[in-house]
Amino acid sequence: MRHRRLGFIMAALIGVAALAAGATPSKPAREKATFAGGCFWCMEDAFEKLPGVVSVTSGYTGGRTKNPTYEQVSSGGTGHAESVEVVFDPNKISYEKLVEVYWKNIDPTVTNGQFCDHGEQYRTVIFFHDDAQRQVAEDTKKQVEQYLKVPIPTEIVKAGVFYPAEEHHQNYAEKNPMAYGMYHSFRKNCGRADLLDQIWAPIPGQPKEK
Repeated sequence: MRHRRLGFIMAALIGVAALAAGATPSKPAREKATFAGGCFWCMEDAFEKLPGVVSVTSGYTGGRTKNPTYEQVSSGGTGHAESVEVVFDPNKISYEKLVEVYWKNIDPTVTNGQFCDHGEQYRTVIFFHDDAQRQVAEDTKKQVEQYLKVPIPTEIVKAGVFYPAEEHHQNYAEKNPMAYGMYHSFRKNCGRADLLDQIWAPIPGQPKEK
């Protein structure tokens, strides 16, 4: 893909420059990625078991109100989106891979909502932390538009203040296995699993969501 070829060329150039300067090129041990894709419980589960992901935090970002509560955000009007902040080791998993996982866990054709959840607080957004992340987001969005042959309303926005959600929203799957099992049933009844299969299953090598 185009952004991967560009990334390879850039990495090679950086490596040559570092060797010329007598230094060994290395990546930072930790980076952040921030995504909004509907209910943050679902997005948290999509990322937290990936090798190279250090932590996933559910929270709120992209809005106007300081220190918003779940009740404020879920009722709409604060401008925030339910989001996840992913801390990852770029030496073990690439940002490109995280973005790929993000796209395959949302319906990118919908404005202000995801499946049974409706409102701007459930909009889809990639919050970039630097120019390299912005470029990956923009390139992959173009690829998704070409693949689905429709305009994609997913926003690409510079990351701002991220407010962690209340403790009972964190690691929801691990702390509430019975409730999360019910939530999986809710996702299925909402048509989320089936619709994700319809959108993404035709991509070669793409496993169906379970």
